[in-house]
Amino acid sequence: MLKYFPKKSTSTSTSHNDLENLPSDPADRKRISEYHPNERDEVRRRYLIKGPYQPRGHKFPKTLTGDKLRRFNPYWFDLYGGWLEYSVKKDKAFCLLCYLFRDYTENKGGSDEFVTKGFDTWKNPKRLTDHVGSVNSFHNNASKMADNLMRQGQSIVHAFYKQDDALKNEYKIRLNASIDVCRYLLRQGLPFRGHDESVESANRGNFIELVKYTAEQNKLVSEVVLENAPKNNQMVSHKIQTDLVHCFAEEVIASIIQEVNHDVFCLLVDESADVSTKEQVAVVFRFVDKDGIVKERFIGLIHVQDTSSATLKCAIDSLFTKRGLSMKKLRGQGYDGASNMKGEFNGLRSLILRENSTAYYVHCFAHQLQLVVVAVAKKHFEVGDFFDMISTLLNVVGASCKRKDMVREDQRRIIEEGISRGEIKTGKGLNQELSLQRPGNTRWGSHYYTLKRLVDLFPSIIKVLEYVQSEGTDGTKRRQANGLLKYLHTFDFVFYLQLMLLLLGLTDNLSMALQRKDQDILNAMSLVKSTKQQLAKLRDNGWDSVVKKVNSFCESHKTELIIMEEEFVDPKKPRRKSNITNLHHYQVECFYTVLDMQIQEFNDRFDEVNTELLACTASLSPIDSFHEFDQSKVVRLSEFYPEDFSSMDRISLEHQLGIYIDNIREDNSCNRYSREMFFCDENCEDYLTKSNG
Repeated sequence: MLKYFPKKSTSTSTSHNDLENLPSDPADRKRISEYHPNERDEVRRRYLIKGPYQPRGHKFPKTLTGDKLRRFNPYWFDLYGGWLEYSVKKDKAFCLLCYLFRDYTENKGGSDEFVTKGFDTWKNPKRLTDHVGSVNSFHNNASKMADNLMRQGQSIVHAFYKQDDALKNEYKIRLNASIDVCRYLLRQGLPFRGHDESVESANRGNFIELVKYTAEQNKLVSEVVLENAPKNNQMVSHKIQTDLVHCFAEEVIASIIQEVNHDVFCLLVDESADVSTKEQVAVVFRFVDKDGIVKERFIGLIHVQDTSSATLKCAIDSLFTKRGLSMKKLRGQGYDGASNMKGEFNGLRSLILRENSTAYYVHCFAHQLQLVVVAVAKKHFEVGDFFDMISTLLNVVGASCKRKDMVREDQRRIIEEGISRGEIKTGKGLNQELSLQRPGNTRWGSHYYTLKRLVDLFPSIIKVLEYVQSEGTDGTKRRQANGLLKYLHTFDFVFYLQLMLLLLGLTDNLSMALQRKDQDILNAMSLVKSTKQQLAKLRDNGWDSVVKKVNSFCESHKTELIIMEEEFVDPKKPRRKSNITNLHHYQVECFYTVLDMQIQEFNDRFDEVNTELLACTASLSPIDSFHEFDQSKVVRLSEFYPEDFSSMDRISLEHQLGIYIDNIREDNSCNRYSREMFFCDENCEDYLTKSNG
């Protein structure tokens, strides 16, 4: 029977996704006749709402025709804006109206050239006018059909259900109420739905509850929403909520794209899985607006099947095509340190650079610094073991509120006794309540602050562990507490605690400086170089100071000291002779090795930055009336962007820069901009035109 009555799918999700992701480029579209008959008008309507695909910012390629190079003229978009569109993939022009209504009739006339084949005879633009034709031409008939389709009141369905003015007014009030509620929830970042949205539920979710609240405050709204609205037109269903959110998102993104205004911009991408374990890519644009202010705008989340570089590149290409953006306008990339993102040969960074050599990649300095810290914690066995024990300590001490309270109470007692003996000073902001913080690879500086708190709370932590060991009811926690008490009183623990405090303290100062919003590029590069030099000095001259701090901590907390000249005994292999002294183990195998790893990580992580490019960019800093301005560096910077500056532009630029800097230093309006201001024009011509009247 299936041969004659094929089984119909009960799911419309695939069809809905197709309509939500209609391809923009004419080369990617399928014929209207290939859609389900019930969906064709909706497909046509959506394309008409979007309008013809007109990538005005695209750099149209030139083709040799006869003895001349010719290309598509974007001015034609203004002449035939209602129907003319351009395919980036095929480098041909098409007609949107003829594409939408071509299958209505077999008498297609000359429409096929602008529907299936594509028009690329750039030397003969008269063919565009000929395509429109006379009053009864296929193109004009298609235009009439498009007008009729968009006039909903002329359809048979709407003729049967024609509403009077009162019903239309009620619908408008109901819709506006839902829109206002949606706007509020989106602005506050709140969830829309509840676990139980039935009428009997005490809490039907934020969206419906806010609609109810709005109705309570406004009598006109209360008369037309929820129970007072038609059952099939309450404007509160999940689909309505999703559609409203989608509309808001489209309006916001359209505003951002308009703000970019087909100018140059940078791309920031990061990948993460949501709570349903679906891989997603977050996309952010960074650009300079017309007032010279650097802005970062979140564009959206893109669902991807996997996080390979090819898949990510395809997702970004689709986003650019959908929004009418050109990859040629990209001037920068910023990703994390994963190989699929920044890989030199097959990463997303490389794939984009092959298409646009001026889309330079710069890794966030603060993020690179965090990767240095995490790398040492993972690569050095003893340091990794040390942090594993810290993690176990946090699990035992922070496993219950009672143990956390015990740490706080004991710390309060120690402070009170210290104050009474005059050992601890009092004052505003001093002696605050402390707690242990769990370190995280994605929380910058967290390893350092965890170790600082461990030192401050060490006596209290020991008391809590002793309590858990003797009074605890969980056998596993008692054994862990016993092991921790032994480990915390070993020389190994104290040595790595003081060593990592010293190293992380150095890098923490750098991390805090790099995270400042007003940090300039040259100073950041100088700070990185200075930190490398400090690490090198610590390696050469810092051993005695580390040993001094270790011995002081051991004496204060009754930890047994070791004699450096004696033979080293590996605690995991106590019967095996090591044939090395304690001094050699702790100084060479531990101290020097950890520092060498840290220095090497610094060199590996920070050598990929294009130092010359950043130095040239920094010469445009507006701080102190462009104190760092360097004419030669700006000219050199223009050479990094041959797509924006031709050889003639660079010659003109060199002559114009002197006039430009004098004008801009005298312009008081420039003083209102802070370090966020950035010079981003292709050359100084626009500014000079305004300055010279």
